Amino acid sequence: MIRRAPTLLTAAALGAACAPDPKAQAGDDPGGWVWQIPEGFPTPLVPADNPMTGPKVELGRHLFYERRLSVNGELSCGGCHDPALAFTDGLAVAVGATGEEHRRGSMSLVNVAYNSALTWVNPLMRDLEHQAMVPLFGTTPVELGLEGHEQQALDALAADPLYQGLFTAAWPEDEDPFTLDRVVKSIAAFERSILSGGAPYDRYTYGGELDAMSQEAKDGMALFFSERLECYHCHGTFHFMDSVATQEMAFPELYHHNTGLYNVDGMGAYPLRDQGLIEHTFQFYDMGMFRAPTLRNIALTAPYMHDGSIADLDGVIDHYAAAGRTLTEGPDAGVGSANPLKSSLVRGFSLSPAERAALLAFLDSLTDEETLAEPRFADPFADD
Repeated sequence: MIRRAPTLLTAAALGAACAPDPKAQAGDDPGGWVWQIPEGFPTPLVPADNPMTGPKVELGRHLFYERRLSVNGELSCGGCHDPALAFTDGLAVAVGATGEEHRRGSMSLVNVAYNSALTWVNPLMRDLEHQAMVPLFGTTPVELGLEGHEQQALDALAADPLYQGLFTAAWPEDEDPFTLDRVVKSIAAFERSILSGGAPYDRYTYGGELDAMSQEAKDGMALFFSERLECYHCHGTFHFMDSVATQEMAFPELYHHNTGLYNVDGMGAYPLRDQGLIEHTFQFYDMGMFRAPTLRNIALTAPYMHDGSIADLDGVIDHYAAAGRTLTEGPDAGVGSANPLKSSLVRGFSLSPAERAALLAFLDSLTDEETLAEPRFADPFADD
């Protein structure tokens, strides 16, 4: 049984927080925005106070890759979210502008518009506008490190002829659009536009291209969606994750899971550096619980798990096949399969070499490199 994570918000409040703006959901709106929604996907939610427009998304794209929004001009949002890596960074844990390591890896932003919550564990981080404030101003650890330097950054943008045109086009009713509110709303609008649904799996499942997936990948798909492996319980839906919000849903779904990655004291404890959802709920049974990430483009987003502690997909399969990871030495040593707080769905399985290869082939079939390479997602300063 999958247990819904505790939350401090009522269902009604969650619904209100994700209430769509009817104009923003239209296929074509006065701001020149047309959703490029992949076949088989629902309509994303958009906050009523930040409707999608073409000029706003384009401004957001520039700001997403703008290094002047960091304390030393060395890092942008795109520095930790590279489209070539499905908007991750290839590191075990993120590294901020000042070189400070974080305790968790950068999550993929692909299809983030459908996420019911953001970050690995925070159940109250519901929208991209608020989440953007964390990397901009967070100090423990420093990410972009803009705290105390925000006006300097805004002044630099306002003095740039490129941004003078972009801000005016995106926020035509503002006398002075060079504000932090307009920056974060524009970045959020760009992030919502990052939709990916052109992988071989999608072309086969939604597009009717029977040869889009190899037979080996199709065999792996059967394993993935089987009760024997249980993968789909946490990585089902079109989004390949179970914490989803769409325009069609009455209320968002939000779940967290303990997969037996650690068991440092034999009683279910995770390392003190990061114990998951318990840090927000203070409930012991939330020890080691993290939100399941999307598996879309998963072949591009190594290393894996919240702390990047598993190097490759073979290692991830080993972890779940063993019903939890065993570490035999070091401060994190412990038998994850014996973790009493572990999800009952993580119960182990065995695979033949051919089955393992098929499962890996299926996971590869979730890669959508063509969409990720589209110019509308690319760094506009790449050739500068």
